[in-house]
Amino acid sequence: MPELPPFEHTPIDDIASTCARVRTTFLSHKTRPLEFRIQQLRKLYWAFKDNEALVTEACKRDLGKPTFETYLTEYSWVMNDCIWMANNLPRFAKDEKPADIAFTNKFVGPRIRKDPLGTALIIGAYNFPIQLTVGPLIGAIAAGCTAIVKPSESSPHAAAILQKIISEALDPSCYTVIQGAIPETTALLDQKWDTIFYTGSENVARIIAKKAAETLTPLVLELGGRNPAIITKHADPKLAARRLLWAKTLNAGQVCVSQNCTFIDREILPAFIQEMKNTLKEFYPQGPRNSPDYGRIVNQRQFQRLKKMLDSSNGKIVIGGTMDESDLFIEPTVVQVNDISDSLVSDESFGPLLPILPVDNLDEAIKLANETHDTPLGTYAFGNKKEMEQILNQTRSGGASLNDGFFHASIPTLAFGGVGTSGQGAYRGKASFDVFTHRRSVTTTPAWLESLLDVRYPPYTLKKQKKFAGMNEMKPNFDREGRPLGWGNWLLGLLGLKGLAALIVAIGVRQYLQRRSKL
Repeated sequence: MPELPPFEHTPIDDIASTCARVRTTFLSHKTRPLEFRIQQLRKLYWAFKDNEALVTEACKRDLGKPTFETYLTEYSWVMNDCIWMANNLPRFAKDEKPADIAFTNKFVGPRIRKDPLGTALIIGAYNFPIQLTVGPLIGAIAAGCTAIVKPSESSPHAAAILQKIISEALDPSCYTVIQGAIPETTALLDQKWDTIFYTGSENVARIIAKKAAETLTPLVLELGGRNPAIITKHADPKLAARRLLWAKTLNAGQVCVSQNCTFIDREILPAFIQEMKNTLKEFYPQGPRNSPDYGRIVNQRQFQRLKKMLDSSNGKIVIGGTMDESDLFIEPTVVQVNDISDSLVSDESFGPLLPILPVDNLDEAIKLANETHDTPLGTYAFGNKKEMEQILNQTRSGGASLNDGFFHASIPTLAFGGVGTSGQGAYRGKASFDVFTHRRSVTTTPAWLESLLDVRYPPYTLKKQKKFAGMNEMKPNFDREGRPLGWGNWLLGLLGLKGLAALIVAIGVRQYLQRRSKL
């Protein structure tokens, strides 16, 4: 068994000076060169490669996480992310030529620079302690930011491994780890930040958002939600059961994007429950408790919270229900509930509890899903193509997977984020670079344009206004009733634009010839 480093709280008195050091580094422009950023990403890759065994052991001790799940959702994820970001960073960081610039403005060379936001605070979560903490860090490094990382104290072994990896692989003047709980996080929030990236609960997010509002610090919030799964009578109950059960047993259900309640047509309810039973036996032939492929709840507090939710439910347990507090074990438990006020539906379970609510039709399912949470992190639809499109059209969510449970969230290069109370901002793939980047618009006005730009200088005259209107005013391609105009009007507008372009070119040529004649 590999020896893990200890988890030690950072002295609160050291936090302000540590943050100041990292900010000073950013202001020195050390992280600006692309070569530096790419080097840091590559070094981070090798650090995880060299510490795979330690990461696996840490996640096992914190969450009872199976070896395969740690590989799948933790270190292989961030290692691939490091390679992908390093390979694509030169393309992402290049100045961008905006596509929607009027012809008259192209002469000032409008472009968009990709500048780092500054110094970032990244606060991670316990359920995927490596992926959800390092993923944002990779985006911050790629963007040219400096960063302070605060791992979750609820997964202390993984937090200690993160500190070891980051301190050994990355430049300590640019990126460092602060360990602790509420006092240390409070001290961090008292510092000056250019952006804060938080993954966790809605309640804590409100505290962080309130604190950030005092200094108008931008926030990225990756939260959770009461995510609905909707199964119509035209769905394949075996397929739905298999995919949704996996979504609720991965990491013992401690997944922010897994379904919180399944709204299912009564017609296929018996078949769905039977397929759930069959699938559970297939996944765990010796039972979940004796399987090396089933995890545990992270701590006593979360165990008691889940137990209270199940004890308070008025529903009927149709599968599972076994718990063992000494082992932090909760069996995958399917409960048939009667309404959305049930304790298993009204709150996010964040565990292996699977409430199912029978409905008479799709319209009722959509209505109940929206009443439960109108802006969840994910929505999952099973049915025919028309039904799934109706679900998309009549619901909102951060993301959606059709005919599956949270597949959209398992694609590392697909932007991921919430909407409304399930979060704000998105990351992963290019979005990780973008979320830590300021798009800085830049123009360069040549001297030869001065004779054309004199319309903007006082004294203002009607002649100048007409000249400016000819240069700037757009002609509508619709009538007063909002109906599109025909081709004739469009051609007239196009000819007018060409005439204006010819005028600008003529002025430029005249200015050039005048300069040549003076040589």
